[in-house]
Amino acid sequence: MANVSAVISSIRNIMRQDRGISGDAQRLEQLGWMMFLKIIDDKDQELEVIKDKYVSVIPKKYQWRNWAANPEGITGDELLQFIDSNEAKNKGLFATLRNINSTDNPKRAMIVKEVFDGSNNYMKSGYEMRKVINKLNEIDFTKSEDKHIFGTIYESILQELRDAGNKGEYYTPRAVTQLMTQMTDPKLGNKVLDPAAGTGGFLTAAIDHVRGNYVKTVKDETTLQNSITGWELKPVAYVLGLTNLILHEIDIPDYHYIDSLKKEYNSIGKKDQVDVILANPPFGASIADGVETNFPATYRCKESADLFVILMLQLLKPFGKCAIVLPDGSITGDGVKARIREKLLTDCNLHTIVRLPQSTFFPAAVSTNLLFFEKGEPTKEIWYYEHRLPEGQKSYSKTKPIQFDEFKPLIKWWNNRKNSDVAWKVKVKDLNNWDLDIKNPNSIVEEIETTTVEVIADLKKSIDKSKIMLEEIEGLLE
Repeated sequence: MANVSAVISSIRNIMRQDRGISGDAQRLEQLGWMMFLKIIDDKDQELEVIKDKYVSVIPKKYQWRNWAANPEGITGDELLQFIDSNEAKNKGLFATLRNINSTDNPKRAMIVKEVFDGSNNYMKSGYEMRKVINKLNEIDFTKSEDKHIFGTIYESILQELRDAGNKGEYYTPRAVTQLMTQMTDPKLGNKVLDPAAGTGGFLTAAIDHVRGNYVKTVKDETTLQNSITGWELKPVAYVLGLTNLILHEIDIPDYHYIDSLKKEYNSIGKKDQVDVILANPPFGASIADGVETNFPATYRCKESADLFVILMLQLLKPFGKCAIVLPDGSITGDGVKARIREKLLTDCNLHTIVRLPQSTFFPAAVSTNLLFFEKGEPTKEIWYYEHRLPEGQKSYSKTKPIQFDEFKPLIKWWNNRKNSDVAWKVKVKDLNNWDLDIKNPNSIVEEIETTTVEVIADLKKSIDKSKIMLEEIEGLLE
């Protein structure tokens, strides 16, 4: 196996030489569609062997194997012409794939069309592009014996998205997606949705969870294939997420390039509702003009995370389960925010809130919470659990991200809940204006006790110093 991180690093350095690419976002978009095309062709070749009469939806001329796989293949201006041409008689790759259709496999054709509708070729040098293609060919996505290949490549890319600053919204630490999925426990046959799916982290966690615990037969696998859905608005994240699902052996991902908040709230009926929602909705993100008018007047606002809460409540089936990430700003506040929380606590049983350290979503220094709830019965009491940084660590960082092992005490506590220095229970009737920003009462006592002990110790030191000074003065006077 090629060292994936090294390959990605080489590609980044090659792309820096190309005058057409400006910044991380364009580089990642470029890498996204190229990787997608390689991976879907690898999968097509697998399916051609396994399934009788399987035909790829991508025309032969544009299949990766026929123009990109040979390191001595087309390059320079000829390669750029092949990618970009809009001539009627000699349509390029983009013009062809943006207008693709297939009567045999319309869903797969739609996926290809959506990817190329939302992507661009920014590279201006066909020679640099050939170098990138040859580097990508060093990665063999078909070698299933190394199941970590997609994990490695996606961690590399996601970290780059995160480190690009404004792209941090796409990145939910893997430890967090794994915890939320495990505690929600989607079963075989449950419809699972992430309406703010980013690069597909929650959906791939759900696939791994269901496959690892419930899939026993080919029929079970077919059921799983048809039960995972994602929606994503940003083109770079969409292409990466789609590719991620294909790498997770989802043949035709039910993954769409749409703005979830533009869904007509009142049009969401029983057929649209799902059993499980796992999501980290964007917060602080700007919403499209007029989007809030899709929602009932009493819940209209400009904060994307708050609108997503209302949308998810509508999308859940009765007794459906949900785990979402929300910032402190969404669990407190007056007016529309309070009304949204009132609806959440009235329509659902919000049984658990896990409070995370501020640096969990590094580099975004936002205090976040994991909310776990079930639709159908109102909340009577909420358990809070404060997840603390590992001993001796002051914050999470690029080199020291949150690890799944750190959640072991929380997982042990989950099914046998007791008050402790990190866990406490609050009755809904005691909440003020549905405010969920409840600080840990046990750690406050602890802090006061610690402070008192420290003050007494300091006083003792001062008294001891004073005694010594007095003795010295007395000695001098004598």
